[in-house]
Amino acid sequence: MSAVSPARPRHANHALGLALLLIVTCIWGSTFAVVKTATDTLQPATLIFWRFAIGTLCILPLLLWKRQDSGTRAEGKPRKLWLDGLLLGVWLMAGYGTQTIALSTTSANRAAFITALSVVLVPLWQALVSGRRLGGLLWAAVALAVSGLALLSWEGGALGVGDLWALACAVTYAGFILMLEHTSRAHAALPYTLAQLGWVTLLALAWVLLSHAPLLPPTESWGALLYLGAAATAVTTLLQTLGQRWVSAAEASVLYALEPVTASVFSYFLLGERVYLRGFLGGAMVVGATILSQFGAGRAEVPQVHTEEEER
Repeated sequence: MSAVSPARPRHANHALGLALLLIVTCIWGSTFAVVKTATDTLQPATLIFWRFAIGTLCILPLLLWKRQDSGTRAEGKPRKLWLDGLLLGVWLMAGYGTQTIALSTTSANRAAFITALSVVLVPLWQALVSGRRLGGLLWAAVALAVSGLALLSWEGGALGVGDLWALACAVTYAGFILMLEHTSRAHAALPYTLAQLGWVTLLALAWVLLSHAPLLPPTESWGALLYLGAAATAVTTLLQTLGQRWVSAAEASVLYALEPVTASVFSYFLLGERVYLRGFLGGAMVVGATILSQFGAGRAEVPQVHTEEEER
């Protein structure tokens, strides 16, 4: 095992992790409007396949350059890397699949605020799995989130099929956040990102074949697919995998609470969607619930684990 350079101070790693996850959140916010537009010409299976295929192709040269630059072969446990990547890939596939279907049948604003409930579900899930009693703040966050959903549905009509798909996205993405926290520190960021994206690409291809969806997208869809694949998939998955090494799932969830806010801004400028008083209040209650839920759950300590590849 080769010598490694001294690790950066813990507070510097933590601040970097927060900054990376904030960038991820802003890029995610833009995707609701982009995906909403893309579903006019693309079926969900086709969109997800090309989105992750492009993302995988973007990550692969970076990994090869990293190995060549280090002058050594990648170390670690490839079997565990790909098995963990498959596990996370299933969660990612479920999350992106349900979100894409939701955006084909509901507004980008509503989908964004409903998906944000994943932040409330993270500490709720943690408490249930560990057998801890739910604290008063966590119960208050759940009540606030439900009230926010009621206001959102009051302004835009009763919850429909698309909104239920968005709720399913919130559940699956909460599972992804928790699983990523427990596995990301065991692997170098680039190989682990490639494993996740590669598995989702294969799963999406199976979906395309089983659903008999068209494999080739129309010409006018390539701009959206390139953005979704390169920036919103490869870059965000890499930054999220790296950032959550130094930031707990609970802290990450607070930053993710800003996603529907940025989504509303992009939806206004790109789609002309407006949020009126009841929708604004409902969205604010959902965002408030996501933040309140983290105080109710407490802050988890993130062990500082440095892989050899990371320190090169």
